[in-house]
Amino acid sequence: MKRITILSLLLSLLTVNAAMAEDGSRLWLRYDTLRTAQVKGPEGMAHHVLTLFYPGRQVTLRLDAAMSADEGYTISGTRDALVVSAHSQAGLLYGAFAALRGETGASSPCFPLRILNHWDNLDGSIERGYAGQSIFWMADGSEPDMQRLQQYALACASVGINGTVLNNVNASPKMLTRPYLNKVKAMADVLRPYGIRVYLSVNFGSPKALGELPTADPLNKRVQRWWQRKADEIYRLVPDFGGFLVKANSEGQPGPFDYGRTHADGANMLADALWPHGGIVMWRSFVYGAKHKGEDRVMQAVSEFKPCDVQFRENVILQSKNGPLDFQPREPYAPIFDQMEHTPQMAELQITQEYLGQGNHLVFLAPMWKEFFSFVTPKKLVGIAGVANVGDDANWCGHHFAQANWYAFGRLAWNPALSSKQIAEEWLSQTFDTPQRGNGALSVAVSQQLLSLMLRSREACVDYMMPLGLHHIFKFDHHYGPEPDGFKADYPLEWCPVYYHQADSLGVGFDRTQATGSGATAQYREPYQSKYEKLSTCPERYLLWFHHVPWTYCTLSGRTLWQEMQYRYQRGVSEVEDFVRIWDACKDDVDAERWQAVAGKLQTQQRDAREWRDVCLRYFSQFAEGK
Repeated sequence: MKRITILSLLLSLLTVNAAMAEDGSRLWLRYDTLRTAQVKGPEGMAHHVLTLFYPGRQVTLRLDAAMSADEGYTISGTRDALVVSAHSQAGLLYGAFAALRGETGASSPCFPLRILNHWDNLDGSIERGYAGQSIFWMADGSEPDMQRLQQYALACASVGINGTVLNNVNASPKMLTRPYLNKVKAMADVLRPYGIRVYLSVNFGSPKALGELPTADPLNKRVQRWWQRKADEIYRLVPDFGGFLVKANSEGQPGPFDYGRTHADGANMLADALWPHGGIVMWRSFVYGAKHKGEDRVMQAVSEFKPCDVQFRENVILQSKNGPLDFQPREPYAPIFDQMEHTPQMAELQITQEYLGQGNHLVFLAPMWKEFFSFVTPKKLVGIAGVANVGDDANWCGHHFAQANWYAFGRLAWNPALSSKQIAEEWLSQTFDTPQRGNGALSVAVSQQLLSLMLRSREACVDYMMPLGLHHIFKFDHHYGPEPDGFKADYPLEWCPVYYHQADSLGVGFDRTQATGSGATAQYREPYQSKYEKLSTCPERYLLWFHHVPWTYCTLSGRTLWQEMQYRYQRGVSEVEDFVRIWDACKDDVDAERWQAVAGKLQTQQRDAREWRDVCLRYFSQFAEGK
């Protein structure tokens, strides 16, 4: 009798300690103990059948070689006797979790690449991480906790994530040395059974930085051979290695511009090294200041990559942030998704809340990502990357509700047509139970209150931080808290908040029109180019992103711009105050440990929201009220 891997995987999930403390470590994977499991089917059959029994239901998992090899699954049968069929074990795993969520019918992933990008450093720290240290890299150089890694892999598989980049895009050249590659092999062996391929961020200047060559010029034959040998070495260790993620010629990182070469030259050299092994290059478009100095920062990605559109190898994918700036609470979609007509693209979303209160604010990000997909059709993309919010904190994400963003990323990467409401409902029902009922669901009333809180939280954050299209007015570098007066003479102006809000006695906002401003509106397809160009037709959510608007301008509410700004800052604070009230009312319906942790975070969020309101309105009033 042949035993297939998924049996042990599900056993590892469903055998839990009922007395476990409610520290959030189980995420949304809060299932009862698996009672029995058996494999059926005679030796040599084209498929194997695995029957799992868990409270009240029987699920049969069947490998079916005749099905499509796209990692999808089909769930059929009755409520108490479901059959999950898939072409692969990964598909069965995805289908098993879908059955636990109550799904039926056929489902296939929208994107073949559904990848978490971990900005983890080899010293164990995490750039823009708010949940402790890395689960991959230990500060003392020791091996990671492989059991923790298995739990991570299972959580990813439960929402269909099939790839992970193990290290920071600001990559250390040491990543490609043999001691670290041996660690990559060990981790890949743990992640592989869960359908997860590993990828690495690489430093473009590695051959030179490691002292092995005097140059990293992508057109140098010795450099090309160096990367080919390195790719061969990696694939000997990890045969299913996914490929490289590259940040080049941005924020001081080395790249092909250092040698007078193009992005295509650099990406193609790496793509050629990976091609014999089936690997890909994910080349990030987050570049500014390297070549188009002085140009509006939000335009530089298109300026640098549009001329290269037909030059990239077919295994190069351009990875671009959802907005043209830098993961702000609200941005218009990045126009590079309109401009690149030949190069495959994937979108980069940020799960970790670098600009949204970090590990202290409850902000459900599904509405932000749904807003992006309303402009950029998933058909234009081959994949989705998410900058992960995972660390070694007991609850994985630093904030219990931040787990919902990891969950939401995976669900939208599988099916971007899902609504924010459906995803929030799924996460709530799987994550919280009612103590009075044991392992049951939240009451309808409590669930609806928490659902309302989650669905309102992103808009509330925009209101108390940067309403009406204001952007990047954070405190320098760490991006936590307001600093609208921020200016540092020793840094490029485009790193300073005053550059972005342009407040003066006449008005506020960044003029990006073709008529009088930077011309950024020209990078958008119609009808958005014309819509954003005109003050009268620009949506108010992007108003100050595209226009320098008079303080006395009449908004849709009938209030002046300055009155509307005051209204929205206060509305954001009022929303957070209501979130505190809602959570306080849930005290008897949520376990004490998690309730207390979230209550403390909400108190911090409330203080921060008031600070944002007070600091920003006080600063802008010196311009607005002088009129």
